[in-house]
Amino acid sequence: MSGTIQIKFTLNGKAVELTTRTNRRLLDVLREDFGLTGTKEGCAIGECGACTVLLHSKAVNSCLVLVGQAHGSNIITVEGLAKDGVLHPLQENFLKYGAVQCGFCTPGMLLSAYALLNENPQSSEEEIKEAIAGNLCRCTGYKQIIEAIQQTTRSVGSRK
Repeated sequence: MSGTIQIKFTLNGKAVELTTRTNRRLLDVLREDFGLTGTKEGCAIGECGACTVLLHSKAVNSCLVLVGQAHGSNIITVEGLAKDGVLHPLQENFLKYGAVQCGFCTPGMLLSAYALLNENPQSSEEEIKEAIAGNLCRCTGYKQIIEAIQQTTRSVGSRK
């Protein structure tokens, strides 16, 4: 069938396979085909970070990734952070420090922070600010978000 692609990748620790149109964005596949609605569409041009996922451990805007680019990759969405019903320490600290207001930016913020902490578990405040610079928040003013990430670096670093 012309215009389709078959891809295989790991999604939140599970091998998946999909045949779909070549022109689809990873964002749409995650939401529509896999029901992972934690990944949000905000701007659709890679400016807001609401659609951030991890692709090969790097934070990317899934609205800018064509589905074919995911072939053979490891993808983590916000749904993949909790393990066996237990929130990741970042998620716990976002709740504890009031870093969640409307919640629209939260999945992208969490994944950008998770990528940073996996790379550098003892990140400085400046490194944290740089890591989340591509994620826009209209509610919290960033102070609580940065505090939640800092607390995670102090307490346990990042669990995988």
